[in-house]
Amino acid sequence: MSHYSKEHRKDPSYKKAKKEGYRARSAYKLIDIQKRYNIFKRAFYILDLGSAPGSWLQVAKKFAEENLEKYNDSYYHRDHYKILGVDKKSISPLENVKILKMDFTSKEFKNVVMEYFGYNKLDLILSDASINKSGNKFSDQARQITLCHKILDLTRFLKEEGVFVIKLFQGADFNNFYKILKSKFSVVKNYKPASSSKKSNEIYVICFKKKN
Repeated sequence: MSHYSKEHRKDPSYKKAKKEGYRARSAYKLIDIQKRYNIFKRAFYILDLGSAPGSWLQVAKKFAEENLEKYNDSYYHRDHYKILGVDKKSISPLENVKILKMDFTSKEFKNVVMEYFGYNKLDLILSDASINKSGNKFSDQARQITLCHKILDLTRFLKEEGVFVIKLFQGADFNNFYKILKSKFSVVKNYKPASSSKKSNEIYVICFKKKN
């Protein structure tokens, strides 16, 4: 076992995830974001990008099911939810969640989203997707930004009142991409969850109220 693996298993969040049935400690990053920004409010149609191993899908399913009960007698009543998770890596099945092994930057994936959700129907788009890091922070940050531009293109399927959550790496191109997000959404917030590693340069940006 590598030094990293040994240290990872000692992590309190790792132990907590195992105890609570989450597939990875990253579940708590999304839970932290939810506690701060209530991103799952009335979220029934959810797209999760870069889903492996599936911990964010587990969290999304939990809140979608709670929403069905919470809004059962309200104007926002839904009798079902739809969650789609996608990654190039294999993901173990999760009941009532559609999981795909494919490249979400491909043209074919846009057709899948259209067929599954319909156009302009998504309540929430989540992205914890990341490039395979090389160890060079400058090139890694640039490659991550390139990926994020492709992810941003998928917000065409987001409702006007929908929410978009995306992971970025802080660095030279961060401010420019942040400005692009502000041009497309009325409210844009950046947030580093308490459960994120202090050594990591990752940061999450939460976007509300898509502009026409």
